[in-house]
Amino acid sequence: MTSVEFKPYVPAQTDLREFTPRALLIGLVMCVILGAANAYLGLKAGMTIAATYPAAVIGMALLKLMKGSILEENIARTVGSIGESVAAGAIFTIPAFLIAGVWNRFDTPLRYFEATAIMIVGGIIGIMFVTLLRRVMVEDVELPFPESVAASEIHKAGRAGGTGAVYLFGAMILGAAIQALGTLSAFASAWVKFVAFSKSIIRFKGGATITGSGGAVLSTPAVSPAYIGVGYIIGPKLAGWNFAGGLLAWGLFVPLLLYFLGPQFEPALSSSGMSSSDYWIAISTSIWQSIVRPIAIGGMLVSAGFTLYRMRKSLITGLSRSVADAKRAATAKASENRLEKDIGLNWVGTIVLIAAVLTFFIYRHFSDNTMAALVATIVMVIAGFFFAAVSGYLVGLIGSSNNPISGLTLCTLLVAALLMVALGMKGETGVAAVLGVAGVVCVSAAVAGEMLQDLKVGHILGGTPWKMQVGDLVGVVMAGAVMYYPLLILHVGDINRGGTGFGGSALPAPQASLMALLSRGIVGGNMAWPLIIVGMLMAVCFILVQVRSPMLVCVGMYLPLGTTFAIFVGGVIRGIVEMIAKRRGFNEAQNARTSNNGVLIASGLIAGEALIGLVFAWMAFKNISTWVIVSNPSFITSLFVFAIIAIALILFPIKNAGSPDEPAPPSAMM
Repeated sequence: MTSVEFKPYVPAQTDLREFTPRALLIGLVMCVILGAANAYLGLKAGMTIAATYPAAVIGMALLKLMKGSILEENIARTVGSIGESVAAGAIFTIPAFLIAGVWNRFDTPLRYFEATAIMIVGGIIGIMFVTLLRRVMVEDVELPFPESVAASEIHKAGRAGGTGAVYLFGAMILGAAIQALGTLSAFASAWVKFVAFSKSIIRFKGGATITGSGGAVLSTPAVSPAYIGVGYIIGPKLAGWNFAGGLLAWGLFVPLLLYFLGPQFEPALSSSGMSSSDYWIAISTSIWQSIVRPIAIGGMLVSAGFTLYRMRKSLITGLSRSVADAKRAATAKASENRLEKDIGLNWVGTIVLIAAVLTFFIYRHFSDNTMAALVATIVMVIAGFFFAAVSGYLVGLIGSSNNPISGLTLCTLLVAALLMVALGMKGETGVAAVLGVAGVVCVSAAVAGEMLQDLKVGHILGGTPWKMQVGDLVGVVMAGAVMYYPLLILHVGDINRGGTGFGGSALPAPQASLMALLSRGIVGGNMAWPLIIVGMLMAVCFILVQVRSPMLVCVGMYLPLGTTFAIFVGGVIRGIVEMIAKRRGFNEAQNARTSNNGVLIASGLIAGEALIGLVFAWMAFKNISTWVIVSNPSFITSLFVFAIIAIALILFPIKNAGSPDEPAPPSAMM
């Protein structure tokens, strides 16, 4: 049986407009906007979503108005989606500098240059390494590239007259409106109540007794289109595991600890000036932050290792192939076929060398030690190449949305931390050097995965590789140059509203907090090992009882209960849609359209809330006061908001499932 020869949508000999100023400009605008939206989402929920689909829809809608070609759409999507990967690498590591205490402030020119250097250098290195590996990986028939296939079908559908833009933009407006009304107190964002338990005495053998008291914090889901959208995208199972972590934290650990610790806090109630409920909510929150969160971090540490172990065959294959692919790329002759042309190998080598030298000076700045900076640079180059290859390989298998970037970064961080200790690096300079290595590698791996995903889309559509690579180089420089500002606005804006910024309840940044704790603990020798070990043993138990995603459970413990509850609501809504589709007997084509439309609506809700959230954060950053619509809003009104979101996510996907006779597009969630 002979294999079918691959033919791109646009043949190599076809001459269409491709790398045009308008395509690049649209891509750069989307790069910044979608990157900022994902930074907002990642800091608040610890998750990011693939920007490939919204970038494809938005770029296609705008360029169709200008009568642009499908290859221009390909360039716009490629450049537009790369900002999400820069944001992912940034939020996983850069806040860790502040959380670990290496940086005292975030709002200084020096912080801008340090953060920007990490993002730009990491992004450039990721693109250069993927350029070496592109040809073999995108042509590998064993790598399905599910999200790339779905994105390419969005472009093809646009040529046939459909875009899905109405769902995306309509949901963005809805998400922005709900977030704006919530910020202006038109309705209550959540309802929180403390339920006290009666005192009781525990008697031990031998006559010893312990008097316990306390209670539990009851909370509703946060009224958040973004969180509900995330839950819808990841589905009911993953959302349920995440919510299970929240229930463990707030339904088991916090009440249990409060039962034994509560009596020692009781005398301060009368002098606190707070109501009894508010006081015990504050105490419960303090216990969660100081005790339960470190336990969750220990769980995340083991869960990340387990995730990589479960992918060990894919990782080993990716590492072994990366060396072979690099050798093949080095000996490959230049092709006259435009579909085979990458950035020249000489250019790749020169750019990587320049980036490595710049990285050395970055690490020299952080560590104030030439030898440590040299070792850190070598670690970065080796780890950056291998993890770029692994990241690209995993994207080919499972898509960028499921790519375990934080787990790959964690491996690099542990190696760098142990090397810094071996070199005698201590204190803040050692921690800064470790986080610097992790930051560059994290951005590099995230960019590499997203870049390879887009190169596969271009391979299917008939895009020119070197033009896509140049476009993404411009994109990562743009994203790296501006991504600091959304982070700054969110951090300072939260502080001006009475929060604590990165690592606080409003911006938990779970991955960055994990990086900060590990680097500070290993280099500084002050890790809260008893709590970390408890969390590690807890994760081992999850693995033994075959919890499919222990990482999600541990992240759920780390996030506020209102966040995980809202994500769970989104998962339940997705489950309802699937149940209705099953009852109506939808075929594969109708299920695919229902899934795609639902994902676009959920993505629009996320983007709408994120963008308007950044606007209000900027207003807080500038100390611009906002008015209050209702002084004491009722949560009953919030129930209508939940209903509106649910109707949008259920009615429109089901109603527009189409005819059973229409061909099935690849699902955006395949």
